Amino acid sequence: MGLFDDQAKPPEPKPAEPERPPEPTYGVKIEYAKAAEERVSMTAGESREYELLVSNTGNEDDTIKVKVDLNYASEAPEPPEWTIKLWGVEEKVWDVTFTKITEKEFVLIGGGSREITLQVTCPKGARYGDKLTLISSATSKNDPAVSDSKTILGTARQAIIAVKTSIGHERTVADAVFARAKARDIGVFSILVPVNLRGYVLVESMNPDRLEEVIRGIRRARGIVESKGEKAIQFTDIEMYLAPKPVVSGMREGDIVELMAGPFKGEKARVMKIDETKEEVTVELFEAMVRIPVTVPGTQVRVLQKEEEK
Repeated sequence: MGLFDDQAKPPEPKPAEPERPPEPTYGVKIEYAKAAEERVSMTAGESREYELLVSNTGNEDDTIKVKVDLNYASEAPEPPEWTIKLWGVEEKVWDVTFTKITEKEFVLIGGGSREITLQVTCPKGARYGDKLTLISSATSKNDPAVSDSKTILGTARQAIIAVKTSIGHERTVADAVFARAKARDIGVFSILVPVNLRGYVLVESMNPDRLEEVIRGIRRARGIVESKGEKAIQFTDIEMYLAPKPVVSGMREGDIVELMAGPFKGEKARVMKIDETKEEVTVELFEAMVRIPVTVPGTQVRVLQKEEEK
């Protein structure tokens, strides 16, 4: 027996317990890859695209169900269908409107994501005020309680179309368009013949394509003006013809003007005050013995030199 045999031996170390794998988690998120308007007004035939990013926020591979719900609101008993297409869910384009399939699946790894392009097209037969509520949702197949969604509200609106005419025949073309549009009921709301826009007629209508058919064959009508492939023009392009600026707009105090009418015709003066409401200017004559302010209509003065030019 050894000298230290009676001493207790140290306990043998316990084997390390294997690390438990983390609990599986499931999560889904759907968001816009770029800033986007969720409420849009669209003319007949117009399309809008939305870039969506569908993400698996869990730590497990998951099958994601993408679903598209369409709800129409229209005064028509059977409103025309809006066209909905998606790219990125599968290899070929997913045409929801044509296939009538509203749900598809794809697999995402944990933490992975997929970009999807959603295209919404307003139908050519839409009536004013027709609405579409489109809900795009993504749901986890492993945990159906986990989901996310985005909503887009589209509203059909009228378009403003510029019709080119022969100069001097704008009124004749406008009358012919009105008569034909009324007979065919294509939804023309108004026709504008601006005095200071020669060679053009502006038409407010729901359907640019049907309006184009109406215009064909009208004498002195040269067709619809297109800008970047679009038949509809922006309201800002014609705003000046709907609400003309005051004749004194652009004048500033200190401008040098010439009087074009009245007892002081031909005299030069300096602008002292401008009244846009009454469209009048108060001027001070240069040649007068006593410089007394004189108020005249804005149509009776012509600017010779601007204040900033002096």
